[in-house]
Amino acid sequence: MKHAFILLAAAVFAFANAAQARDLEIIWIDTEGGAATLIITPSGESMLIDTGYPDNDRDAARVNTAAREAGLTKIDHLVLSHYHRDHAGGIAALAKMIPVGRYYGPNDKVELVNREWYDSFTTASAGKRTIVKPGDRIPLKGVDVRVVAANEQMIGKPVNGGKTNPLCDNAADMSPAAFENSRMVGVFLSYGNFKFLNLLDLDWRTELQLVCPLNKVGKITLYQSSRHGGLDGAGAPAFLNAILPQVIVVNNGPKKGLGQVDKRIQPIVNMAKPAAPYEKNSYLRMAAIPGIEGIWQGHLALLDKDPAHNTAEDMIANFEETAECKGNVIKASIARDGKFTITNARNGYRKTYTARK
Repeated sequence: MKHAFILLAAAVFAFANAAQARDLEIIWIDTEGGAATLIITPSGESMLIDTGYPDNDRDAARVNTAAREAGLTKIDHLVLSHYHRDHAGGIAALAKMIPVGRYYGPNDKVELVNREWYDSFTTASAGKRTIVKPGDRIPLKGVDVRVVAANEQMIGKPVNGGKTNPLCDNAADMSPAAFENSRMVGVFLSYGNFKFLNLLDLDWRTELQLVCPLNKVGKITLYQSSRHGGLDGAGAPAFLNAILPQVIVVNNGPKKGLGQVDKRIQPIVNMAKPAAPYEKNSYLRMAAIPGIEGIWQGHLALLDKDPAHNTAEDMIANFEETAECKGNVIKASIARDGKFTITNARNGYRKTYTARK
């Protein structure tokens, strides 16, 4: 009897260790130029950031499939960055497909044109909603998740680093993007030496507030490109060259984000303090970041298919137009020691990196 008990205890201990041995996982679900990023901790707890478009429940179904394939029976935490269709559109359908424990998002100040998505979010999150502010933590077990931007405010105390950014002295400025983009929820996740920054659609003008005059987020291991890789309205050189990401994942669509030019956003010229010149092409600007080790794309940019303006084909998850797209994901598996592997579901291509200290 005693021997059987010892064996049972050993089995329970081994199971517990196996559960904890799971890598941290980040899955970029293809929402065709929207956003849906699923994070699963070593303990199996989950956080979803945004839900993609509402179109025929396509994106909600893709999120549900990714969650189920990862062994999830619920989404523990759902963070909504802002009330735009390509980020909030899948909430209503997703809430019917899989249980959601808690919702987090911006305050109730909303663009009138986006009232539909605000109503969708508040309806789904009724009784389970937390309005976040910069500095708040999302209680995800095993990792540290901080809100660094929300409601037109930036975090006050640095979460990583905290040095003065000399690139701010002659940084180019841009006109603001849509109101929702400048007030959105952006998060910073740390897991040992691994640092992940996801600012979703935060615009050029506002992201500079995170790194000027003080770089409050420090150097980043993995950066999810803002505005779907459309860096005419984001990706200020003074920002990118301050956070110095090792790896970038671009959540673009076939004709949205990377390769797209947003003519609504214009440079602001200060003749008394002219800005330093910078690379206008989004991909080339990212590729020129000192120390960059890899750029992964959700889609080939069909608006600019020039191979020089896209990453290597093995690191692109989807090549088709929306109607034919299979929705292949990109997945990162991060070990406690800082090694992480990114895999392209389309072809199984993977590459392993080591997070810098």
